Amino acid sequence: MSSLSRELVFLILQFLDEEKFKETVHKLEQESGFFFNMKYFEDEVHNGNWDEVEKYLSGFTKVDDNRYSMKIFFEIRKQKYLEALDKHDRSKAVEILVKDLKVFATFNEELFKEITQLLTLENFRENEQLSKYGDTKSARAIMLVELKKLIEANPLFRDKLQFPNLKNSRLRTLINQSLNWQHQLCKNPRPNPDIKTLFVDHSCGQPNGARAPSPANNPLLGSLPKAGGFPPLGAHGPFQPTPAPVPTQLAGWMSNPTPVAHAAVSGGGTIGLGAPSMPGALKHPRTPPPNLSVDYPSGDSDHVAKRTRPMGITDEVNLPVNVLSAPFPGHGHSQAFNAPDDLPLPKTVMRTLNQGSSPMSMDFHPVQQSLLLVGTNVGDIALWEVGSRERLVSRNFKVWDLSACSMPFQAALVKDPSVSVNRVIWSPDGALFGVAYSRHIVQIYSYHGGEEVRQHLEIDAHVGGVNDLAFSHPNKQLCVITCGDDKTIKVWDAASGTKQYTFEGHEAPVYSVCPHYKENIQFIFSTALDGKIKAWLYDNLGSRVDYDAPGRWCTTMAYSADGTRLFSCGTSKDGESSIVEWNESEGAVKRTYQGFRKRSSGVVQFDTTKNRFLAAGDDFSIKFWDMDNIQLLTTVDADGGLPASPRIRFNKEGTLLAVSANDNGIKIIANAEGIRLLRTLENSMYDASRASELAKPTINSMSSAAAATSAALAERASSAAAIAGMNGDARNMGDVKPRITEESNDKSKIWKLTEINEPSHCRSLKLPENVRVNKISRLIYTNSGNAILALASNAIHLLWKWPRNDRNSSGKANASVQPQLWQPSSGILMTNDIADSNPEDSVPCFALSKNDSYVMSASGGKISLFNMMTFKTMTTFMPPPPAATFLAFHPQDNNIIAIGMDDSSIQIYNVRVDEVKSKLKGHTKRITGLAFSHVLNVLVSSGADAQICVWNTDGWEKQKTRFLQLPPGRTPSAQSDTRVQFHQDQIQFLVVHETQLAIFEATKLDCLKQWAPRDSSAPISHATFSCDSQLIYASFLDATVCVFNASNLRLRCRINPSAYLPASVSNSNVQPLVIAAHPQEPNQFAVGLSDGGVHVFEPLESEGKWGVPPPVENGSASNNVAVATSVGLSSDQAQR
Repeated sequence: MSSLSRELVFLILQFLDEEKFKETVHKLEQESGFFFNMKYFEDEVHNGNWDEVEKYLSGFTKVDDNRYSMKIFFEIRKQKYLEALDKHDRSKAVEILVKDLKVFATFNEELFKEITQLLTLENFRENEQLSKYGDTKSARAIMLVELKKLIEANPLFRDKLQFPNLKNSRLRTLINQSLNWQHQLCKNPRPNPDIKTLFVDHSCGQPNGARAPSPANNPLLGSLPKAGGFPPLGAHGPFQPTPAPVPTQLAGWMSNPTPVAHAAVSGGGTIGLGAPSMPGALKHPRTPPPNLSVDYPSGDSDHVAKRTRPMGITDEVNLPVNVLSAPFPGHGHSQAFNAPDDLPLPKTVMRTLNQGSSPMSMDFHPVQQSLLLVGTNVGDIALWEVGSRERLVSRNFKVWDLSACSMPFQAALVKDPSVSVNRVIWSPDGALFGVAYSRHIVQIYSYHGGEEVRQHLEIDAHVGGVNDLAFSHPNKQLCVITCGDDKTIKVWDAASGTKQYTFEGHEAPVYSVCPHYKENIQFIFSTALDGKIKAWLYDNLGSRVDYDAPGRWCTTMAYSADGTRLFSCGTSKDGESSIVEWNESEGAVKRTYQGFRKRSSGVVQFDTTKNRFLAAGDDFSIKFWDMDNIQLLTTVDADGGLPASPRIRFNKEGTLLAVSANDNGIKIIANAEGIRLLRTLENSMYDASRASELAKPTINSMSSAAAATSAALAERASSAAAIAGMNGDARNMGDVKPRITEESNDKSKIWKLTEINEPSHCRSLKLPENVRVNKISRLIYTNSGNAILALASNAIHLLWKWPRNDRNSSGKANASVQPQLWQPSSGILMTNDIADSNPEDSVPCFALSKNDSYVMSASGGKISLFNMMTFKTMTTFMPPPPAATFLAFHPQDNNIIAIGMDDSSIQIYNVRVDEVKSKLKGHTKRITGLAFSHVLNVLVSSGADAQICVWNTDGWEKQKTRFLQLPPGRTPSAQSDTRVQFHQDQIQFLVVHETQLAIFEATKLDCLKQWAPRDSSAPISHATFSCDSQLIYASFLDATVCVFNASNLRLRCRINPSAYLPASVSNSNVQPLVIAAHPQEPNQFAVGLSDGGVHVFEPLESEGKWGVPPPVENGSASNNVAVATSVGLSSDQAQR
């Protein structure tokens, strides 16, 4: 049956239901097999109408279709049998046994024998498994719960449990529209036509031979209802009166087709609800044939009617305690289920969330499809409603009861407080979620909706890291399964935290667990870092299997949603990645999927969806495969900005895909259904907020309008993400104002550099000062974005924290709310060791840990490690000479630090063991910059010798070296620094020198772009990428600050000293020495001045960003030529 015919059935079902033809409604549901009415089914089961129950089911499935269907029919017939026994109607029981239950003997003869033996008992409750059987009413209720789970898990009921969302009386409305259209075609339309039948097309008489205008050419069609339109059909027959439709919708179909691309219905295959036949239409060429004008949605793309069901219950369905279980081996249902050929994959970036730290694990709620749980590399967890882009819950890592933890764990925390999340996961019903940490413990939270999250259990689970976590239902009891570095797997009661099992046998740390249920047997697969796969039953008898995983290193396993197919994804130590499907019965690889990068830069993560597709994060993209085809299906790059091996997670319906992105981001990618879901949520939230605003006094009407405007902008920005090329960042897209259209469309306008000369032209904030500080040498935002840390030339650290209050609900740094110059209650300062040197003459440096818990710093003396909460010095090391001049943490291991020295060497130091692991030599002057790329596994260094070196971080060998090409006529000062910073793609990097800004490519060390100020201009003091790497902020020694497009190093905005320095201060005396970018807000930055001041800058809210991008030259916004070019300010830019 075609899809439009299917939709017609739904319209008829709605009509029959509205007209109270109840028996006919359910007969049509059963005969068409399009909609399974769960409410009707429940009523019939509760009433014990077993014949009607089976008859209704027969329209959707038969006994032997698949295992789920078999269990459904078995449960019903078994209940009928037990009720007959309970009434002592043995003849009826024997009849049911012979006619209804004997069919199951073929599949499970032992079970049939056991059922037969119930006839010999005076009371079947004497059977142990049926001892808790209550009365008939409660037994039916318990069985119904089980039947609903089986029906929802059965793929044959997919898309049949949700009735489409139709407006009331939709069929009547369509007929009215058809009649109005026919009336438009009448040669002599009467003002009040009389409808006597729907069996033939309508036409009015011809008293005067007048002719109606063609609806296709009539400009008023759709603007005004036609005089003499049809009255409601209810006036002419058994229909209830309905409002007469205005033909606007019809005109809208012709002039504004649906934005979703649908194939037009062919002329001969339309529904034909009163529309003229095609031959008839061809006889009257004065109007286009209706079937060609109206672009009906084709059936196979009826996204509104389709609602995919979560398939996650599958084999985890458990039978209630008072019912005999019925395993039927060998009857999987995959052969009965084929995903539609047009099922789309998530490809459109709809949201970009900024987590604040790097996402390590993500999981969507099993029921609330847009609720995303995230765990990060600094131990934070967050709960996002991706529909509204709202972070509902945010928790930093904290041990709930340290006294209950083991002494090794307490000692480990003291030695190194850094903790990462290895895994977050929801329980099957979404009432709990678990967090596995890189240190010993697991925390289980209970979720109560909205923002309500409560602490449930804290378990000191393993010695070392807890590498994975899962929920399961062995023995009908919810359990938590963990694995860890101590080579064990453990099972815990999810209610009490009591340990139930410990599985030992792996010879290496256990990397992942995969619990499953098959043919009434509960088991767990586990993988270890030596490549071994083992399987365990819930007993203490040891491993049942011992397989070798491809790659023999980091491997994860997952079943398809229906539980019939097993896959694993692994990465070897050499970076070779693979996804395979397993033949479970033979323990052999069934197929290996192709298309991975030859050498992955990280451990590849994968997921499955729809019982059909596999997805993996690899090569800065998401790759998709059809489960039945080893060739790569397609690749999605999510508008760029992904790490080499992004972490991914589908929601249960496969409509949304969460992907980790660079700079602590998460991108939400959607297919057509997912886009509709997010927009529906967005609209409902907007409607709710609008309703609440309307309920307030009129004084708030402006905020309501602003909210509406903001929501509309966000919606437009979201849908335009691919066009605007803003890397999918929702914050950037929100900045797009109507004037952008002006800029792009009005070619006659001459572009002009945005000059900011007055304090009113931007938002700037001078932070509270410390009288003991006279020059800011280093400046950085904390990774959380709610504080700024500065190091002064006299070795004192300053920390400004922004409050969370009504004016600043996020608690993030901004230029509107004054922060507090923070100190602990002890009043101590973080002050570096200065030995015998003058700190003003030394080269200060510092580096902040990823979780903002401690800072490593030096000012010519020993390197100090400070606790950021207490300001206490945790340790000092490496006394000079040589003195440290630059510090950088290894991106994967906070215990490894690269330390640049004033003797031109670089030392790779392990803090934990207090040992220099390697000493790198290649520069001739002090080290002034260090930057790691976790994608390329390299360290880039720069020195006062204007040299750049690239080092391999595996063996610390030097790969390439190059000297900066200095612009002609520019002689750098003796103290000139060269700084380096990686772009968010981790491949290109920025080089900052007093004579130039340059973009280099790290693998070949080619200079891609270069910008140099004019000879008469002041030198560059410092520069940095914005957090999204779209802009570069640069400060100059004449106190100006410039904003460049990072893609082409073209100047777009200049902030002059008069915009932020008082008139009494001469810019020859005060200069910005350092500049820092906010880690989440791409248009916010801060500068540290030579007088000890720190200023935060943001563009005006009305502008939303810094200036206007310069026009594209030669049709390209980016000149990716590996040749350095010396560029001065253009002629229309005033020289400094």
